[in-house]
Amino acid sequence: MPETDSAILLSRSRRCLPVFPARELAFAGAIVVCTLHAQAQQTGERQLEPVVVSASRSEQSSFDAPAAIDSVTVDAFRTASPLVNLSELLSAVPGVQVRERQNYAQDLQLSVRGFGTRSTFGVRGVRIIIDGIPATMPDGQGQAATASLTSARRIEVLRGPVAQLYGNAAGGVVQVFTRDPPISATPVTSVSAGAGSYRQRQFGASIGGGSDALSALVDVSHFSTDGYRDHSAAERTQLNAKALAKLSDDTSVTGILNIFDLPVAQDPLGLNRADFENNPRQVVPAALSFDTRKSVRQHQAGFVFDHRFSAADSISARVYAGNRKVNQTLAFSGAAPTSSGGVVDLDSDYYGGAASWTSKAKVNHMPLQTTIGIEAGQQDQWRRGFVNNAGSSGDLRRDEDSRVRNIDVFGQVDWSFTPAWQAIAGVRASKVRFSIADHYLTAASPDDSGKVDYSHTSPVLGLVWHASDAVNIYGNIGQGFETPTQSELAYRPDGSGPNLALQPSISTQAEVGMKIRSGIHALDTALFIARSRDEITPLTTLNGRAIYQNVDEVERRGAEVSWKAGWGKLSTQLGYTLLDATFRKSFSNGTEMVAAGNRLPGAPMHSLFTELAYKVSDDLSMAVEMRAESKAYVDDVNSDAAPGYAVFNARAGLETRAGAVTIYWFARLDNMFDKHYAGSVIVNDGNRRFFEPAAGRRLFVGARTQF
Repeated sequence: MPETDSAILLSRSRRCLPVFPARELAFAGAIVVCTLHAQAQQTGERQLEPVVVSASRSEQSSFDAPAAIDSVTVDAFRTASPLVNLSELLSAVPGVQVRERQNYAQDLQLSVRGFGTRSTFGVRGVRIIIDGIPATMPDGQGQAATASLTSARRIEVLRGPVAQLYGNAAGGVVQVFTRDPPISATPVTSVSAGAGSYRQRQFGASIGGGSDALSALVDVSHFSTDGYRDHSAAERTQLNAKALAKLSDDTSVTGILNIFDLPVAQDPLGLNRADFENNPRQVVPAALSFDTRKSVRQHQAGFVFDHRFSAADSISARVYAGNRKVNQTLAFSGAAPTSSGGVVDLDSDYYGGAASWTSKAKVNHMPLQTTIGIEAGQQDQWRRGFVNNAGSSGDLRRDEDSRVRNIDVFGQVDWSFTPAWQAIAGVRASKVRFSIADHYLTAASPDDSGKVDYSHTSPVLGLVWHASDAVNIYGNIGQGFETPTQSELAYRPDGSGPNLALQPSISTQAEVGMKIRSGIHALDTALFIARSRDEITPLTTLNGRAIYQNVDEVERRGAEVSWKAGWGKLSTQLGYTLLDATFRKSFSNGTEMVAAGNRLPGAPMHSLFTELAYKVSDDLSMAVEMRAESKAYVDDVNSDAAPGYAVFNARAGLETRAGAVTIYWFARLDNMFDKHYAGSVIVNDGNRRFFEPAAGRRLFVGARTQF
């Protein structure tokens, strides 16, 4: 990288410096000095470019992909990390926030370019896909925890307008691809175990093998913890099974089975400012008196069929079905006749399918690729609410069936009309229907049955200039939409029945970017802007229950920088995001006015990740990381903010062999300076318990054995 580029990256990093302690800045400076010193001694070794499929729906290098996209390779055997949460793997991806909130009852907070920051639990505004099967339901609600990272091989993150071609709630797309079964007549077996601070325990095992014609892999993992905070214990078990049948050189069928079991995850709730500063490990008294917690059980199976008719034409199809049960106790009784109860019980069946056809041709001797497809899904949910009697279910307060259906058709064209210029165009027409049948009818709770339809057509246009073998420049513009989820429709401001008046959010997005590959360096930059109308924002969140409204003129704009360099035994990477996410129009949140110019809660303006990794030998490696964020406001009126912070992590891994057995020993130290900061915020919390403390200094050690 030229000296001027390094200066630009460092100057952008300095915008965050006022929030970081001097000791940590000195440590960060040491990383930068080492990086620049190593850069001066580069060997000229060129990096391998990862393969991605999300942008064009066919394999291509990430350098040639006409969009902002990152591919994170996962070596589940040699990764010096427990592989429990996506936050362990996506920190270096710019434009992405993955907040590990130390609260397994609420899942991760995952956002892309500011889409998804409103979520008080689960994932909104970002589509999650695992092995081609959506982990995001037809209503746009997803669960990041269901991805089995111990069997993953790569994760793709697609950002910007092209992501809109994935339909409802596609502010960004996160695709997890699990590894294929090994081709081995003798089964390949792996066993792992690890332990860490706050009584973290992890055990795992996998076995796989087979022939070229038929192979299979089963991976099981179990994780438990007492939690950093009081009343935050959790345990979960995951199973991921994959079978691959190659019927011919042109035809394959993949079968996938996923089981996710979270029997208990205690919820300590957020803390107010005073409690957060005085004792971040404490629990809210109401969490104990009402025994706030969640249990989740999910089973899912699917098949993916791929067939190549010729070198030019191929099809891909999938079908899937699953069931998800959730039981959650909230921090209030819900005994009032008009209440929906303080215990939520959900039982959901979901299923769907998709098919797409890809054709490659030449127009004026230049390649043209066309993809057309159709997707459909359905979720049937039985929702019940009960009075919370000190953590036990009491009298019934809600009983309804709801159904969400979606059907989408899409088309995408990728044409290199000259050797240096490439055009992309796509369109997706989506229709989503919500219907609710209310079975709990009393004088205080009248019939709240109803239905609502949402539909939208999302166009995308883009242009790529292949300026040279080392430089690609691209620009995209498109429009997308996001419906309310079933959880967001669940409650009206008056406390009775679903909020069917909520409208879908419509966003118009544009981006320009540049990708440079020069010797050992890889530099990606992007500028983006997104403007939304009818943005779905929390009106109020009280005791774990959120009510939503629509807001116009929300703008997200910013810049992303990703730099990677590898020479010999040393490698470095950096990811920086500037996100200016604001309300451009004043509105009322029910009790006070939100001024134009206020920032979106939960969206820090600056985010920075740097890493310096060193391979001591073929068997021993170590690395140090720094992750930093500026302050993040906690509500729409910007009444308070979680302070900015910088934390440092270190990891090391050692591979040993004994005959046919390979053992990988690893250790990871997070928050090595024991920094006190908020890992996430609960936006617009009505009790002003906005802050979810991050864990202090914590160590995890483990070993993986492969036979």
